[in-house]
Amino acid sequence: MNKLYVGNLSPSVTVEDLKQLFGERKLPVADQVLLKSGYAFVDFPDQNWAIKAIETLSGKVELHGKVIEVDYSVPKKLRSRKLQIRNIPPHLQWEVLDSLLAQYGTVENVEQVNTDTETAVVNVTYATKEEAKVAIEKLTGQQLEDYSFHVSYIMDTDAAPPPQHSPRMRRGGRSSREQDASSSSSSQPGPSGGPASQRHKQQQPPPPQHDFPLRLLVPTQFVGAIIGKEGLTIKNVTKQTQSKVDIHRKENAGAAEKPITIHSTPEGCSAACRMILDIMQKEANDTKITEEIPLKILAHNSLVGRLIGKEGRNLKKIEEETGTKITISSLQDLTIYNPERTITVKGSLEACCKAEVEIMRKLREAYENDIAAINQQTNLIPGLNLNALGIFSTGLPMMPHAAGPRGAPPVPAAGYSPFLSPSSHLSGLYGVPPASAISHQHTSSAPEQEVVYLFIPTQAVGAIIGKKGQHIKQLARFAGASIKIAPAESPDVTQRMVIITGPPEAQFKAQGRIFGKLKEENFFTAKEEVKLETHIKVPSSAAGRVIGKGGKTVNELQNLTSAEVIVPRDQTPDENDEVFVKISGHFFASQTAQRKIREIIQQVKQQEQKHQQGGPVPRHSK
Repeated sequence: MNKLYVGNLSPSVTVEDLKQLFGERKLPVADQVLLKSGYAFVDFPDQNWAIKAIETLSGKVELHGKVIEVDYSVPKKLRSRKLQIRNIPPHLQWEVLDSLLAQYGTVENVEQVNTDTETAVVNVTYATKEEAKVAIEKLTGQQLEDYSFHVSYIMDTDAAPPPQHSPRMRRGGRSSREQDASSSSSSQPGPSGGPASQRHKQQQPPPPQHDFPLRLLVPTQFVGAIIGKEGLTIKNVTKQTQSKVDIHRKENAGAAEKPITIHSTPEGCSAACRMILDIMQKEANDTKITEEIPLKILAHNSLVGRLIGKEGRNLKKIEEETGTKITISSLQDLTIYNPERTITVKGSLEACCKAEVEIMRKLREAYENDIAAINQQTNLIPGLNLNALGIFSTGLPMMPHAAGPRGAPPVPAAGYSPFLSPSSHLSGLYGVPPASAISHQHTSSAPEQEVVYLFIPTQAVGAIIGKKGQHIKQLARFAGASIKIAPAESPDVTQRMVIITGPPEAQFKAQGRIFGKLKEENFFTAKEEVKLETHIKVPSSAAGRVIGKGGKTVNELQNLTSAEVIVPRDQTPDENDEVFVKISGHFFASQTAQRKIREIIQQVKQQEQKHQQGGPVPRHSK
C-alpha cells in the first residue's frame, strides 16, 4: 500500500524534477519512479511516508505550472470495500466516528493507522463495494470540527477475481505468497509454480510474504494417532497438503491438550486441519469415545477483537453461515508467556472446517494489517521487546519458530530479559489455561473498565505529555484508554501519578508504552530496568484474600512475578469500601501481579454473589 499515483503532470516534468520535489518537501527520494505521459508511479518505504506524501503534495504543490494530484495507486478491480480516511480531528471520540461511518453502510472493520501526523488516520472496510462507493463520495471533503476529511481507496485483495488456471490459487494477489510458502517448507514437495501462476503474478501487485501459521489445540490422547506408526500418518498429511506440521508433544508434560502448528498456504492449512479432524474422529470411533471433539484454534489476543467484530458481528455471521457454535476463552486466561486465546468451534466436521476457513481469513487480514503497522512502531519504544510485550500480533509467527509450544516463554530481544524463567510450578499456574471458556464477546456487555494508578518520575511528565499534549493523546488513542496525569500535591514531589482507565488490553498497551517511553528518554540507564510503582484498588473484603493466611498468597505472588506486592494494613476503606494494593516492579512483573490480583477480586465477587443467592461463602483468614 506504499505505491502512489502522481497525476496532472506537465509533459515537461522529468524524473529528476519529481525527485527534487520530494527532497524539498523532506520526503524520501524514491528509487522507483515510473514516469508516463502526464502521470507517474512512485514507491515509498512504508505507509507512513505514503500518507505524508499524499497530505503534503496533493492539491497543494504546483510543478511546471500545474497543481499535482497524489493518491494511492490502486488498480480498478481492487477498488472495492476498503477505504482510508485521513485528517480526522485528533480528539474525535470513536463512538462519533463509528456512527458517522455507519450512515453509509455496514462497517465490518475500522483500524487506526499509527502515524506521526497530528490528525488521525483510519482504514475502513465496508460490507459491500457499493457501500464503500457511497461512503467515499459522501465523506470526501466533509467538514467536521474545522477538519476536512481526505478519503482514498486502498487495495482490497479480496476483490480480485479468482484465477481460472490453477485450482490451488485463491484470491488475486495470493499466488506468489502461496508458492513461496510451499517452497520454503522442508516437508513440502511439489511444483513451485507453472505458467498459469506466472501469468497471474504479472497481473497482480506483489503480495505480502509473511507466514501466518494455523495453530490448533488437540486432546493429548489423539496425538499418537495423528503422528501414526513411525510417523507415517503425519508424513502423509504433510505430503498431501504440502504443509509443515509441528506437533509440540513433549511440552507441558501431563497437559490434557497439545498445540499443533501448521505452516502452509491458506488452503494447505485448511486441508491439513480437515485431515487432523478426520484422524481424531476415526480414533474416537475406534476407541469408543462418545464426547464431541470440537475444533480448537489458537489466536494471538491482539487479533481476536477484530475476529469478533463490532458487537460480535463477524462471529455471528460465521456462526450463521457455517452452522457452528463458537466460544472464545476468557481474557483472564492470558499471561505474559501465553498471549493466545482459544477459539472453540462446535458442530459437524464439515461445519467446523468451513468455520476454520472464515476464522483464519479474518485473523490473517488483521495480522497483515499489523505487519504494516509494526514497520512504523518498532522505533517508537526501543526500550521494550514488542514481540514479548504482545502489543503487536507479529509476536505470533515467532512463537512456533522460536519457542513453538503454548505457554513457553518468547525468545527475548537482545539486551532485554523477561522477568523470570519458567518452572514446573509456574507452568502449572500459567501454562495451558483451564478448559472453561466463556461465550465470545458479541453480547451487549462492554469489557470491564479497570483503573490503575501508575507513578512516574516528576521529570518524565513532559515526555509522557509531549508537545501540545500530542504524545499522551496518541497513546490514549492507540491503547483505547483514558490517560490523565494528576496534579502535583506539592512543588517538590519526586513522583507524579498517572491515572489509566480502560479494559485489560488497554491497560496492557498503555502501561507498556509508558514503561518504554521512560527507557527511551533515558530516565533509566541502559543497564537499568524500568521499575515503577503501581496502585490498584480492591474491595476491602478481598484484601484478606490477596494477603492470604499468614501472608501466604502475597508471598507466592511475589515469588511468581518478581514484583513487590504490599497491602498496607492501616488503611481506612474509601467511600466505595475499597483499599489500595501497591505493586512495584518492571513491566512484566507488574502486569502479571495485576492480573493475578484481579483474578482474586473476581473470585471474591462471585462468592459474594452466591452468598446473596443463598449459598455458603468460604471464610479466609488474613
